[in-house]
Amino acid sequence: MSIDEAKLNTFLGKAVGDLGAAFSAVLVLLGDELGLYKALAKESLTSAELASRTGTNERYVREWLGNQAAGGYVDYDAASGKFRLNDEQAACLADPAGPVDLSGAYEIALALFHTYPRVRDNFRSGAGMEWGEHHPCLFHGTERFFRAGYNAHLLGAWLPALDGVVEKLGRGGKVADIGCGHGASTVLMAKAFPTSEFVGYDYHGPSIEVARERAKAAGVNNATFEQADASGYEGRDFDLITFFDCLHDMGDPDGAARHARQALKDDGTCMVVEPFAGDATADNLNPVGRVYYAASSMICVPVSLARHGPALGAQAGEARLRKLLVDAGGFRRFRRAAETPFNIVLEARP
Repeated sequence: MSIDEAKLNTFLGKAVGDLGAAFSAVLVLLGDELGLYKALAKESLTSAELASRTGTNERYVREWLGNQAAGGYVDYDAASGKFRLNDEQAACLADPAGPVDLSGAYEIALALFHTYPRVRDNFRSGAGMEWGEHHPCLFHGTERFFRAGYNAHLLGAWLPALDGVVEKLGRGGKVADIGCGHGASTVLMAKAFPTSEFVGYDYHGPSIEVARERAKAAGVNNATFEQADASGYEGRDFDLITFFDCLHDMGDPDGAARHARQALKDDGTCMVVEPFAGDATADNLNPVGRVYYAASSMICVPVSLARHGPALGAQAGEARLRKLLVDAGGFRRFRRAAETPFNIVLEARP
């Protein structure tokens, strides 16, 4: 076998970068939990100053800073020996209301390592793994990562992209949020439209309890939460039904689509927010697709297989989702209403 040294070095360069990212995942979580990022977002600091501000040990902090600066997560000024987060880094690492919560995503990564023995066995047996069987950091990480996207896009872009929905909710509508998890999307919409009524449904009981706590803490009185399957909730006559990053996980996505159509008013709207994906595998061979294929193989596919579902996966694509909503669900009108680098937003109507 003849090895092309240039290709070998190119591959190894990429692999070393990936290895550095993997090794650094725990350090990102530490930077979040110990307040290191938030301190660096406020001012430039030496390792000793950062340790003093955060009540941590300077020797560990010094090594952490070297790692973070080498990875481009923290800026370093050699002349002063100080480190700081620039505005863009701070928006993703130190601002809960920022456009992307990277630390939340790393909590998801931590959850994936917890599943390794089960994932290994599932690869051999084809068995599944229920959402509730994962480590709790998956639930918190998912809430954080997706909430940032909802904060950035839901009210300002996604809902306005739907035909007449914002006006309807402003007057007072009825909304079901299916697969609501910790209720981040439900609470956000309920706060924005106080004259409308919202109900979040999720089959995971502990998540429903957290959602109720989140709504209470936010002072939201027009949102309730119920434990129910996506094809078994009892509510009817909804003006809007939403699925945020969950339809592809389900054991019976066809049934969920049919049930949504039956629970929706004849002039209502179903909004499906899904991970960004093209219809062909080749379309998804990019950094975002890589992240989603990884999460899909350890979270999304196992959740569906645990319920003997079709395991659509996080890279299902618009064509497959159209078939699900129109052919199986009974919706007649379907279009892509909006998109971001991480999501596609689909509108389905009777």
